[in-house]
This record gives sequence, structure tokens and C-alpha cells, in this order.
Amino acid sequence: MKVADKITDKINRIDTGVVFGYDTLGLTSDEIIAGAKALSRLVSKGLIKRAKKGCFYKPKVSAFGEQKPREDVLLSLYLFKNNNQVAYVTGLRLYNKLGLTTQIPSSIRVASLEKQVKGKVGNVQIKPAKSYVKVTAALVKYLELLDVMKDLNTIPDLQKSDGLVYVKKAISNFDNAEIKKLVSCGIAYPPKVRALLGALLESMNIDTVNLSLLKKSINPSSSYSYGITPKMLSTVNSWNIV
Repeated sequence: MKVADKITDKINRIDTGVVFGYDTLGLTSDEIIAGAKALSRLVSKGLIKRAKKGCFYKPKVSAFGEQKPREDVLLSLYLFKNNNQVAYVTGLRLYNKLGLTTQIPSSIRVASLEKQVKGKVGNVQIKPAKSYVKVTAALVKYLELLDVMKDLNTIPDLQKSDGLVYVKKAISNFDNAEIKKLVSCGIAYPPKVRALLGALLESMNIDTVNLSLLKKSINPSSSYSYGITPKMLSTVNSWNIV
């Protein structure tokens, strides 16, 4: 069977809106070049659409026009590599999802340690953000929480006191092993985040981790501006938070 026919046969069995790549089509290494040309011809004919480089989908047409795959499906193309998570959504899109702001961003920030993630999901631009550690699915919840602490001063509509309540509640739901992982990730973040994490853990009387590790990682002669008062967080003074 010709490569073009093999591809057409495979695509006919794929549902509309499902994103697929070369691996889905079962192409051998010898068939990749011919396969790429065949796929390009199908894109030109409008029979399939390109989601991103190397990824395609069959468009679904309804009475309301062409329907693209769900945003989360398209977004996952940028968050996963070989079924392993290598990036995560941060910034306003994350904070909106967490209920910390009502603002809906015009772009999506995606953080990765390995590379700068850029692209488009529908009409929404994906812009790169910095991850301070290598991203894995198991670490994402800690990185999201640390990002909230990092951006506490700039999250729109968020009162500092409400932000602190949110972070404390999230930490209180962690078991001892999870808190240790949070601190392990936090050590890689900027000093102000390490200071706030230390202050929060101390205020919650969490003694399952050695807070001296965080304390030694910040400069005792530096101060970290958050606009947080001792009334809002009783331990701010001992962590040089102002």
C-alpha cells in the first residue's frame, strides 16, 4: 500500500476533533518524508488541519461552522512530550482558574525549564514563562502554589490577606511528604518567595521541615517587599518581609 493511501486509511478511522501525529499513523522511519508530503496535501485540501508542527486533526463542521478540538486538548500539545508533562500553565490563566482573579488574559503563559514554549491555541497566543525546576506532573501543584506566592503583589483584584488565606489553606491540605516537596521546589525560587514560604510555614507551626534551610538561603540584610503586615502574617518580621 502506498504511504498516501495508508495515511488516508488511518485518518478515515480517526474521529473529528481528535489530535493525531505521525506516531498515531504508524509510519515507519522510511515513510516519514513521504508521509509529511501526503499530510501537507491533505492540509492544502482542507481535509485535515494543522494544530501545531507535526500534529493534525480532522475538522468537525456543524451548523455553526467549523469546530476546533477543545482548548485543553490543543493546550496539552504544548504541556506534554512523549506523554510526560514538561510544562504547565501559569500567570493570569492559572490565577483565574484558581479563583484568585476575575481577569481573563488575552494570552496563556506556559512555563518550562527545558525550552521557551510558544504557539497558538485557536486564536489565543501562548507565551513562554520561566520554570525554576524541571517540570513533572507530580510537581505541578507545588509550582503553581509557589507562583502564586511569587506574583502575590501583581495578581489583579487580589487582596493580600485573601491570597495568604488561599496559600495557607493549600499548604494545610499537604501531608508531611508534600510539604517537603514544596520546600524542595521553593528553594529554587527567588529569595522573596523563599522568605514568604518560610514565614507561612512558621506561622502555621509546621515543624516537619527544617526551616533553617530556607532561613539560610536568604540574605539577612535584605528585605522583601510584599506589603504584608504582622497583623496579616505574624512571622513577617523574622523573615524580613515588609
